[in-house]
Amino acid sequence: MSATRIGVIGYGYIGRSIVERIGASGGRFETAFVHNRSPDALAALDPALRLDDLGTAAGRRPDLIVECAHPGISERFGADFLRFASYMPLSVTALADDALRAALEASAKENGTGLFLPAGALLGGDELLMRRGSWSRVRITFRKHPDNIDFSDSGLDPAGIDRATAIYEGPVRGIARLYPRNVNTMVTCALVSTGLDDCEARLVCDPGLDCAVAEIEAWDREGGLLRTEKRQPAVGVSGTEMLGSIWYSILRATGARENALELV
Repeated sequence: MSATRIGVIGYGYIGRSIVERIGASGGRFETAFVHNRSPDALAALDPALRLDDLGTAAGRRPDLIVECAHPGISERFGADFLRFASYMPLSVTALADDALRAALEASAKENGTGLFLPAGALLGGDELLMRRGSWSRVRITFRKHPDNIDFSDSGLDPAGIDRATAIYEGPVRGIARLYPRNVNTMVTCALVSTGLDDCEARLVCDPGLDCAVAEIEAWDREGGLLRTEKRQPAVGVSGTEMLGSIWYSILRATGARENALELV
């Protein structure tokens, strides 16, 4: 059985972890290419694995391309990638653009490839997707220390926040524009449940927190309630479990298994 070839876009904290896990996979996976905006970051990498021009990615014969760099990658290259490979954007906020998401879905359908949503911090995602259409209301809340929130697109200065403060309450579509690096999981939650305009988002900035908290509440039309909560130490804008979560998403996307018995 031939190895599954994976292309990786972005060689930061997450991208390096993916490449390391590919190398430790015992031949089940191969690195098709690695691209990074700054080529200097790839200096220690085998030159044969480096890809300077994403427009030539098809020549590396990837089976799956994983984006862990910037939402703009999906806008510029996503539909083209899906002509020859499956595609997993970790910057899921790009898919809050309806026209872009429709173009990617159309390209995947036309070419028999897959457009995959990584679960990220989303607990209960399978349940939300399985019962999509039956939910009357879905709300997702993130609580984070200001050091774990990227405010650069919001226009908000966190210096004046000295207590737990809700800095956004409203539709997921709106928060995706203001905090694009922080709310990929919120966009995933909306896409598998009630949609970007009906799924409710709440972001709480709390200087007293020593972890990141993700809460999901979903009410169905029969009066049922799904509620999950996860608390996790954070590195940058992500929980420390993110590396493992992304790898398991890659395993599911490629039909691979990590264990003999595994809930997918």
